[in-house]
Amino acid sequence: MELTQRLEEYLAGVEWDALIASSLRILLIAVLLWVVMRFVKVLLARLEKRLTGTEAGAVPSEAQKRAETIVRLLRQAAVIMLWLTGALMILRELGLEIGPILASAGIAGLAIGFGAQNLVRDVISGFFLIIENQVRVGDVAIVNGTGGLVESVNFRTLVLRDLSGVVHVFPNGTINTLSNMTHEWSAYVFDIGIAYKEDVDEVIAVMKAVGGEMRGDDYFGPLLIEEIEIFGVDAFADSAVVIKGRLKTRPIKQWEVGREFRRRLKKAFDREGIEIPYPHRSIYFGEASKPFLAALMEQGGEKSP
Repeated sequence: MELTQRLEEYLAGVEWDALIASSLRILLIAVLLWVVMRFVKVLLARLEKRLTGTEAGAVPSEAQKRAETIVRLLRQAAVIMLWLTGALMILRELGLEIGPILASAGIAGLAIGFGAQNLVRDVISGFFLIIENQVRVGDVAIVNGTGGLVESVNFRTLVLRDLSGVVHVFPNGTINTLSNMTHEWSAYVFDIGIAYKEDVDEVIAVMKAVGGEMRGDDYFGPLLIEEIEIFGVDAFADSAVVIKGRLKTRPIKQWEVGREFRRRLKKAFDREGIEIPYPHRSIYFGEASKPFLAALMEQGGEKSP
């Protein structure tokens, strides 16, 4: 009875009109927040299409990677800002004063700014990393000596996944060296060793013929953006004459094209009788091994008919 009486007294003191009005306003804020987020999503999708279609002279995949990176970051910033604004408005409707909260947040932000210099450095570095278009999602890059596919570019971190599937996370402020291997176009540089007895001009002609054959291929032709480049004789090695060349390809296609070129070149060399040298080793037994060699020769003579 006492509990029921207290509950009735509490319900009698509730201002139902104000509670209903406040609940309706909170519901309206939630609906507006959902609508604005949907609008922002549609707007960013249109922005991504516009960025993809208006980059003059760019490879479509390059434009898509840049647009995807920019839109992803804008989406993150918009979601954080909208949720923060909505939360403050709901707290105000619940009767909490947001002025002291904002003042406390400002003081706390100032204190955090002094204590989190690395975080500020990471964010600033990430901002310039994105604005200067140094790397995009989908690029293959080498960051601080570690290579891999760029899976995400955030304001604070850059995420790589290497060939073994290992994910590497780099704070943007710690990136000292960044090498983008797939910016606008890629290249496969090769060194082909041939025997000293071969005619270099003939070998170069065969290599150019293989490159021209690939340019005419239905699959590999569109992946090559220029004719094969043969730089010429690059070195005189111990057992080979080294010829250097390059294949310019669309981004990230250099390894696929390069492997196919080497496969076709091996077949062409076999067909033309061009020797690909390999290391040879001669064994010298010395003066003390003469009886052993003689025994081998006698044994061979006994077995021969």
